[in-house]
Amino acid sequence: MPGPLNRRQAVGLGAVVVTGWAVGQVLRRTAPIGRDVGPTADLFLAGSGSPEYGPVNATLRLAVFTDYRCPACRHAFPALEKAVRRDGKVRVIYKDWPIFGPPSERAASVALACAEQGIYPAVHRQLMTDSRMIDDDMLRDIVTGAGGDWLRATTWLAAHGQAVAARLRANGQEAYSIGLAGTPGFLAGRMLVMGAIEERDFERLFARARTES
Repeated sequence: MPGPLNRRQAVGLGAVVVTGWAVGQVLRRTAPIGRDVGPTADLFLAGSGSPEYGPVNATLRLAVFTDYRCPACRHAFPALEKAVRRDGKVRVIYKDWPIFGPPSERAASVALACAEQGIYPAVHRQLMTDSRMIDDDMLRDIVTGAGGDWLRATTWLAAHGQAVAARLRANGQEAYSIGLAGTPGFLAGRMLVMGAIEERDFERLFARARTES
């Protein structure tokens, strides 16, 4: 059985580990980001009734597949917000895909119902950053905090529940059709990235999507 490392060996091993980590970081930053999913993406980026946010003269459209209870979605959200704000020419298309059970479905349904009041982006933002358990008390607080009317939202949802459910199913079908196995997924133009990424990676994704378009 090998004995313990001496100081010189330990220092050498540490240098190897640090060098390997640094090389890995460089490769991660320089490797092409995203994969081309082809012309299918064009159909999803047309919107198809999904809520949207951003300049109408945007040079890039970004479909975001997320779940409000998805830890990776919540982790990536601040970086996405910063990258979109810094770019200034990205229009976001929200594709609610509630795969984490009934609370996720309820939150996504209420958020979509709030689009009728023009407050979907504000509700989405709050749902992505609020750490409370999702229930109707929490959802009511978020809707009213975004300037919405809770009774109006729930009344609208009761009348249009089937259409909202169909929209959520369609989002899931779109996600599967481009190879997403779960949330989050970010489709910039025809370039798809799966999983949480950082602000710099979003910027690289935007740049590649524009180059490949």
